This record gives sequence, structure tokens and C-alpha cells, in this order.
Amino acid sequence: MASTNGDAWHVITVRVPFASPKHASIAKQVIEVDKELQPHAVKRALQVEGDVLVATFRTLTVRLARLVVNAYLENVDLVVRTIGEFGDEAERGPKAA
Repeated sequence: MASTNGDAWHVITVRVPFASPKHASIAKQVIEVDKELQPHAVKRALQVEGDVLVATFRTLTVRLARLVVNAYLENVDLVVRTIGEFGDEAERGPKAA
């Protein structure tokens, strides 16, 4: 975390491993569509490093840091569950009738 100076940004990096680089990339694409609600107070950077999705948050307050990381982890959870449920089927395409 940053210093106690009122102008300092608080920085948090969250690394989430996925089963494959493709799944990490899908998660990044899905999550980065949603922009931050307070762009003046929250900066988010997403990148994929192999099979790991790396999110770095810069916030003006510790409270905002907690809120944005919590929301991010909820989004990651939803993406992981969706990939787990539909990932293989989606890659195979629609079934023939």
C-alpha cells in the first residue's frame, strides 16, 4: 500500500491463475468491458501473463480499494464458473440437430 499522504494512490495487484492462457485471455476480455464507475478515483490495468490474469488497481482510498477488489473477484468468480460450465461446449460449437 501507499503511504498515508492524502494524495497517494493505494496500489493492489491481484494474480488469478487459470487452466490455460486462453481462459485467462477470455476472462480479461470479459472483465475489461466494464469500465470503472469512478475513473477519477480508480485506475485498473488488466494483463495476461501466460495462464495468469493480473489486475492492478490504483485507488485514492483504502475503502475504494476494498470495494473494487471485491467487485473484481466477484466478476472473476462468475467468469470461472461460466467457463467451467460452458467452456468446452462453446469451443466445439453448436450441436447438430
